[in-house]
Amino acid sequence: MQSNQREIYIESIKQRLSPERFRHCMGVEKAAIQLAKRYDVDLEKASTAALLHDYAKELPKQQLLLLARKYNIVVDDIIQTSLGLLHGPVASWLVKEKFKITDVQILDAIKNHTVGAKRMSKLEKIIYLADLIEETREFSGINTIREAAMNNLNEAMRMALTCEVVYTMQHCRAVHPNSIDAYNDLVTSQKEKENEAI
Repeated sequence: MQSNQREIYIESIKQRLSPERFRHCMGVEKAAIQLAKRYDVDLEKASTAALLHDYAKELPKQQLLLLARKYNIVVDDIIQTSLGLLHGPVASWLVKEKFKITDVQILDAIKNHTVGAKRMSKLEKIIYLADLIEETREFSGINTIREAAMNNLNEAMRMALTCEVVYTMQHCRAVHPNSIDAYNDLVTSQKEKENEAI
């Protein structure tokens, strides 16, 4: 990536986000680049998506809702009860407009980093994982996911999605169907590969 473009992104998120959230985004970029190198994914795309993934994270929830309506983002019953989930889809639109980003892979990685999706690209998986395991994060089992992330991207994603779904359920919140779809997609794909190998 041209260093001046990266600096523009960094300056923008520094002004827009709290110091803690800014540090998180820088940590996500570091983790995403590490994973992108491991899995042969474009480093510039990984850096851009990582830096900008939380561009809408600290917007008031009602503003997220208004922007979702503006951009025709589907607000289902589950999102209605947890408007923070909109920050990924809204961010993808905001960075598309502000920075003229048209790369669908980058925009999808930003959009889907909150709850996942079916048939995620390697870049989408990398941003989802980097968001969860970057160096400022700390929770039970994180080191196991970090280790898996450097060895098997799909296995790490399965572990990460399991962790997120269990956490959501333990806090008595509804699990978004996209998370279930993402998990099922990974598991069925793996089973298909195993059957083909027999």
